Amino acid sequence: MKNEKGHLRKSHQHRSDLTGEHAFSDIGQLILLIIFLTVWIADSFVFKYSTFLTQYISNYIRVPIALIVLIMSGLLAGFGLNTVFKEVREEPQVITSGVFSIVRHPIYLGSILLYLGFTLLSLSLLSTLVWFLIIIFYYIISRYEERLLTQKFGSAYEEYKKKVPMLLPIKLSY
Repeated sequence: MKNEKGHLRKSHQHRSDLTGEHAFSDIGQLILLIIFLTVWIADSFVFKYSTFLTQYISNYIRVPIALIVLIMSGLLAGFGLNTVFKEVREEPQVITSGVFSIVRHPIYLGSILLYLGFTLLSLSLLSTLVWFLIIIFYYIISRYEERLLTQKFGSAYEEYKKKVPMLLPIKLSY
């Protein structure tokens, strides 16, 4: 495996406990957010091209489910961000507690759930297509970051990977 170095924002470059992220992570997330919001708003409120499912599923069902998903999104992302960025670990280590005991990438899962929550509100099929692209993007950057973490923590991270699923809080067995 080649020796890769993750991208760190200037504000985090002094933190030896952070491994870094993909160089296109932030700009990719921003671009996908803009694309998603453009498609979602245009389809859900202006053209209503692919929102025909709303006539079959009541707001009384959609809205509470979407709110639960959005709340879960905020909790996962919030707790994950606090754990990674608020707590400075003197000795760099694999984070395995809190939301990191549920999934290895709770911040990314929180983002994926955020987009799902908005998609559930309007049942826009075009937004669903963009949501699938977002999932692929987060999977790719997660894999990259896992290579960085394996490089930095070796067998400790490999053991963690065996115990905790990547993005879905279920362990798939083959």
